[in-house]
Amino acid sequence: MAKLFFRYSAMNAGKSTALLQIAYNYEEQGQRVALFTAAIDDRTGVGCIASRLGLQRQAHVFDDRTDFYAALAQESGLACVLIDESQFLTVEQARQLHRLANVGNLPVICFGLRSDFQGNAFPGAAQLLTLAEDVEEIKTICACGRKATMNIRLDASGQRVHAGEQVEIGGNNRYLQVCARCFYQGAT
Repeated sequence: MAKLFFRYSAMNAGKSTALLQIAYNYEEQGQRVALFTAAIDDRTGVGCIASRLGLQRQAHVFDDRTDFYAALAQESGLACVLIDESQFLTVEQARQLHRLANVGNLPVICFGLRSDFQGNAFPGAAQLLTLAEDVEEIKTICACGRKATMNIRLDASGQRVHAGEQVEIGGNNRYLQVCARCFYQGAT
């Protein structure tokens, strides 16, 4: 029986690397996978899943109008669906993916952040935490050495930002992963 999986972490934990490894493992066995990433993530080009290690691969893009169930339920020969940047899913899209796994018998593995730079849940991530049959934290560390579970946003000068839109695309120059203690103590 297929399941919906949610693999979450703070920034810089290797989520995209893990996704690309899973895709490779399936394909090495002659199986076909569908890869998706958020259309708004253009750090390495629209439709590109890229790892900080240098691995990258083209993928389908999703936005808030994408209907995963309608697009994939009748797809034959597909072994797995892999979603990067799944925090940008809508609540309904998370439900579509859950249905795809449980009614369509197609494994769906989502990778994404759990919370934003203010410590608030992304709606897609909250729904994945609610629906996924298998939830796993991918661990990374804070500069202080503790397990990082939070993210902070930085401005162009490297100073911490405490307010703003929930979604602002950026990499290491805009975000840091931190432990909860450093998050509340205002570490930058």
